[in-house]
Amino acid sequence: MRVAVFGASGYTGGELLRLLATHPAEVAVATSREHAGKPVYTVHRHLKGFYSMKFKPLEEALSTDFDAAFLALPHGVSMKLVPALLEHGVKVIDLSADYRLKSPEDYRRWYGLEHPHPDLLEKAVYGLPELHREEIRRAELVASPGCNATAVILAAAPLVELGAELLIADVKVGSSEAGAKPTKGTHHPERSSTVRPYSASGHRHSAEAAQELSQLAGRRIRVSLVPHSVSAVRGAFASVHTELEVDEGLLWRRFARFYSGEPFVRVMQKGVLPSLNNVTGSNFADLGFSSEPMVPRASGFSAIDNLVKGAAGQALQAFNIMAGLDEKTGLYTPPLHP
Repeated sequence: MRVAVFGASGYTGGELLRLLATHPAEVAVATSREHAGKPVYTVHRHLKGFYSMKFKPLEEALSTDFDAAFLALPHGVSMKLVPALLEHGVKVIDLSADYRLKSPEDYRRWYGLEHPHPDLLEKAVYGLPELHREEIRRAELVASPGCNATAVILAAAPLVELGAELLIADVKVGSSEAGAKPTKGTHHPERSSTVRPYSASGHRHSAEAAQELSQLAGRRIRVSLVPHSVSAVRGAFASVHTELEVDEGLLWRRFARFYSGEPFVRVMQKGVLPSLNNVTGSNFADLGFSSEPMVPRASGFSAIDNLVKGAAGQALQAFNIMAGLDEKTGLYTPPLHP
């Protein structure tokens, strides 16, 4: 299959190109508004020798022949592009938030906009393979999850199965989450050697987590998510807490059973908790758990690379499923360590 990468000059676009460099799919075109006409390796210098193509503007890329498109575009841009791609028979994996939520009302609440294509919200499949593998297999449009939401959902799903209804999530995330264009709040020197919460009164990714966990449970699940910027470059670490009286032996069995057979989820044994430095550069999610019966409190923990399992890797995993490939294709490599 021939694929296109829209928005290929950013961190997520670069990660898509890195993963696709050794994948059997052919990258037919890579777009960038700012760097149109420049060779890909002048922006992504780590990819020198892997790509000889030049970035193209979006409009020119649309006249290129390809079977599937990865959209690593700013929020709001994909909304207009997706219908045209679907009309031409292109399978779409959208990495923005533009098609993740099922309710148009949620877009008004969380993004302050009227969604122009509410009919496509129901058609879009939320691209978390651990919850929606079979729907992804049949999908024409996959809405790839946000990194914070991915980390929270993976840590929380077994807790919801045990009866949790209110989840308090604390997510520590590296500076690459904010993208390649620094601002006062996201510039790495401002994040280094400190920890700072943001969007503490309600983060947008909590809407995704609540939507998916409620669907899984068949009842309303409430999620409060507070992300914290930390001095790491890569990674998202979620600590998800709920009020449940449960022993750790049962927690281990539920986590192990829920993720049995999942190629990219590694459940830690009792007493061992995940760490970001054991997933860096990979599509793996490491999960752990703990409980404090006297409180009572039960917790799930997850560590992912925000640019891989939290973005480009998860999108490629979904593409593999859509294309009828082994979903590990191009992804099943060990993490970097140290």
